[in-house]
Amino acid sequence: MVRRLFDVPPHEVSAAENWFAFGTRTPRAARKASSVSLVRDTSQGVETYLTYRPGGSPLGNVAFPGGSHEASDRATYKWFGPSLSQWSKRMDVLDQQLVQAHIVCAIRELFEETGILLAGTDEQSVVEMSDPEEWMTARETIAGQDLGFDEFLKRRGLGLRTDLLRPVAHWLSPNFAFRRFDTWYFAATVPLRQEPTLLRGKGKWGRWCVASQVVAKRNSSTLGDMVGQPNTVGMSLSQITYPAVEIMLERMTDANGVVAYLSRVRSFDLQHPDLLVRDGTYYLEVIGTQKADSASSWQATAGH
Repeated sequence: MVRRLFDVPPHEVSAAENWFAFGTRTPRAARKASSVSLVRDTSQGVETYLTYRPGGSPLGNVAFPGGSHEASDRATYKWFGPSLSQWSKRMDVLDQQLVQAHIVCAIRELFEETGILLAGTDEQSVVEMSDPEEWMTARETIAGQDLGFDEFLKRRGLGLRTDLLRPVAHWLSPNFAFRRFDTWYFAATVPLRQEPTLLRGKGKWGRWCVASQVVAKRNSSTLGDMVGQPNTVGMSLSQITYPAVEIMLERMTDANGVVAYLSRVRSFDLQHPDLLVRDGTYYLEVIGTQKADSASSWQATAGH
């Protein structure tokens, strides 16, 4: 069994100290969340889109786009791709409404934060970003919860292209954390004639990064300095993100291209980092990190 240690991000150290000082307590409830790693092929290997997340996000200060569930994620949607029963079986989650919420949340958060919309008028089409200003206004309205994501799609006759998502991991925040997420991670490629952009007024940094380069320089402050925020400058990869992101970057590095990365059939054992202290330093321990089962593609028929 593989045991690995990762740094506790600096903004979580006080919570770790309190957890040890006052003994074992009931962890705070974890909010359901979803996150999406955008991936693409380059001559240097797989690239992924990373963003800066202010406020000590449970996803990490630097992480993939994502966020917590909203009520509209359980609304009725036009649905293209694997049925909910197929998704439920693939993710090994019996509650199909929860499965839907994770998938819708992933697509909604991706649209809000990057403008990438995995939706179309039928199971073969994907919407094009014909008017960037119109899309930006829609993203702001949805992010501000002035318009439900379901209503936005209905007005445009769009359905969710859930077949463009691939589930890749399931992580639960450590027990000591003040803010905790129960997060399903997905991966997707960027549809033609779409390009990620930051949400106006909220996004501070986002960039395509070669996964292998980030991993190779994980012990330096290269990425943190590039992000250029007070809580990233001078810090290593483990100090600005969480093990979930770091391990997925490793998986991208190991993959022989995007097709290989997306097409692997995976097992989804819940990853739940534990808190350890050694010589006065706090670490996150991850045991038995997820391994790919095979390189066979996940095939599923369309339907809800």
